[in-house]
Amino acid sequence: MFRVLVVDDHAAVRQGIRHILERGCEAPAVEEAGTGEEALRKAHGARWDLIILDLSLPDRSGMEILKQLKGEFPGLPVLVLTMHSEDQYAVRALKNGASGFLTKEGAPEQLVVAVKKVLAGGKYLSPSLAERLAAYIGSGFSEQAPHETLSDREFEVLTLMVSGKSLTEIGQHLCVSIKTVSTHRARILQKMGLKNNAELVQYAVKHGLIS
Repeated sequence: MFRVLVVDDHAAVRQGIRHILERGCEAPAVEEAGTGEEALRKAHGARWDLIILDLSLPDRSGMEILKQLKGEFPGLPVLVLTMHSEDQYAVRALKNGASGFLTKEGAPEQLVVAVKKVLAGGKYLSPSLAERLAAYIGSGFSEQAPHETLSDREFEVLTLMVSGKSLTEIGQHLCVSIKTVSTHRARILQKMGLKNNAELVQYAVKHGLIS
């Protein structure tokens, strides 16, 4: 039997993952968490063989939760399962310690394969993501795209901005002030050498950051 903690803010998604694991894996013991803080609390309260983590959580960034989990439990595998595309978050998640990255559009069988591989000590990458990582490593990391220079929080603000959310909505989503969001926006524009939101959207379309 293996113990897995499923972290997602939608109960129906958590139940769906539980059902897939119970059908496709041998003797899973599945627990659930709906927020980042609940995930951290449960991570400290029991021994886990695997955490399946969404990146969109209501209280904290899933990327922040990933980094905290790997900092406190470096040997604990974390498999990211998210609605965000590989182009948006995959490389960043793997650099922060994820053992694999899956989108929610993938087939249930893909999740089972990923879970089994990660539990066996491996890393799960889709063929397209493996190719992208190979190209990234082959380049010697010397030519980063402008969005790759952003911090995790700045990148999260960027994706929310280009999805059409206002500064007020972003502040509410991230539980920060509008002033803080405005500061992030200014830094994003400066780092990326862009002038306004329209140019950000054009950049995001060109680089596949809008799913």
